[in-house]
Amino acid sequence: MNAHPHPSVRPPLMSHLDWLESEAIHIMREVAGQCARPVLLFSGGKDSICLLRIAEKAFRPGRFPFPLLHVDTGHNYREVVAFRDRRAAELGERLIVRTVDESIRRGSVVLKHADESRNRHQSVTLLEAIEEFGFDCCIGGARRDEEKARAKERIMSFRDEFGQWDPKNQRPELWNLYNARTHAGEHVRAFPISNWTELDVWQYIEREGLDLPSIYFAHEREVVVRNGLLVPVNVPLVSGALTNPPRPGEQVVIRRVRFRTVGDISCTAPVESDADSVARIIVETASTDLTERGATRLDDQTGDASMEQRKKEGYF
Repeated sequence: MNAHPHPSVRPPLMSHLDWLESEAIHIMREVAGQCARPVLLFSGGKDSICLLRIAEKAFRPGRFPFPLLHVDTGHNYREVVAFRDRRAAELGERLIVRTVDESIRRGSVVLKHADESRNRHQSVTLLEAIEEFGFDCCIGGARRDEEKARAKERIMSFRDEFGQWDPKNQRPELWNLYNARTHAGEHVRAFPISNWTELDVWQYIEREGLDLPSIYFAHEREVVVRNGLLVPVNVPLVSGALTNPPRPGEQVVIRRVRFRTVGDISCTAPVESDADSVARIIVETASTDLTERGATRLDDQTGDASMEQRKKEGYF
């Protein structure tokens, strides 16, 4: 019998999203196969939402072979926190939340003043959670197109026993062969969507029909203009308190905005937009000449430590 298919019968061509998804599934399964105690970092943001879909395709109908972990600064947008809890409950997966507030109470994080951004201090809380649970791999949604320091990282990014990253001491990655092996106390950060772009993420969200926190879509919000960015002010926290007050002399205005990335309120800025659907966001993303972090992250625009230095200290 002829084992070859008829010449007229050809397998369907894979789109670029199919290739990216296939690579991400392979990476996630490699983590599950090589690591004893992995964890998936889930904040409720768009990149980690894509990771959840990848995990579903990699492991369903079984349970994920890892829990979900969010390091909460205590100053996250309440819409995102509510989405995080709801999505984890829908999936029926274990969600672990550790907070910077807990690190402050332990004394491992000391703020210079009450209004200091807590974003950088997430590194301490993350490393404490890794030690608490003995995680040997953290699966994250970082992408190489976001920032030049992230472009240096491997798919499997090795961290030493102090949680530090050395960009000059990385393991080679040839073809699709990955090494996630570690000694006691060490761990790996795995980035299944490292090769994706912001546009790829939005196209994948559209294709998969993924739900998102409402602040990704155009809405009206109080902002001030600071260092050329729109800074949200008087933002309600989960507790009901308001944070991020305007500085003296700043004029509060109402603008129609959306968030390209979400994180700590103190350092995440929206952009002006009328895009109220994923399709319209894709059009905006395809036509912009500003990078995602360059247009929205206050900590990348100020004198705060560089992303590379923060990553060396254990940052995501």
